[in-house]
Amino acid sequence: MKAIIGLGNPGIKYAGTRHNIGFDAVTAIADKYNLKINNKKFKGLYADCYIGGEKVILIQPQTFMNLSGECVREVADFYKLNPDEIIIICDDINLDTGRIRIRKKGSAGGHNGLKNIILHLGTEEFPRIRVGAGEKPSDWDQVDFVLGRFPKDEEPIIREALSNVVSAVEAWVTDGIDTAMNKYNTPSPKKSKIPANSKTSDKISQDIEISQTLAINNPKDTVVMHEISI
Repeated sequence: MKAIIGLGNPGIKYAGTRHNIGFDAVTAIADKYNLKINNKKFKGLYADCYIGGEKVILIQPQTFMNLSGECVREVADFYKLNPDEIIIICDDINLDTGRIRIRKKGSAGGHNGLKNIILHLGTEEFPRIRVGAGEKPSDWDQVDFVLGRFPKDEEPIIREALSNVVSAVEAWVTDGIDTAMNKYNTPSPKKSKIPANSKTSDKISQDIEISQTLAINNPKDTVVMHEISI
């Protein structure tokens, strides 16, 4: 069994933001397998299915980013998973928009979600997929940037990146992390790049539009928010 955990912040206020790219990736996987991520447990929302004959659990922690490790620890304990049977998907502002970086292990690299997971698992040796959220402009506050949304001209890049993340996760489940790294670690994409013409990519496009519409139509989120740390 394997766990696929996408990081983000819960609530309409954060839907479709750069920091929630992990949530979007898990949603994209769920869409491909016709799942709804609506079961509540492990301080998160989850669904389970089989990929290539392997049972997997898809999880979106509901603890807010800086406490993601609490959810990951509960999942690991309940299913008796080793760290290498858990893959984390998150944003990375040190990567160009849409670039994918897959690693077997590593430091948090300044990402508070990964930092908390390392704290709770007691190791850095778990695989992760970082999705580029783009470099912060010099005149932007970092919190405002990661909690902001991608501009229109970057949406095709993000749709293609999410489609590739779905494929990378499937490769990890069925063939291992080395195969996923060799096939799906990507160079910096060009902004003029045309999105992948696939069913998965089309569904991701719809999900992004829905997330942004929800955010616009619900400017005052009714969820009680904790302090957000990036």
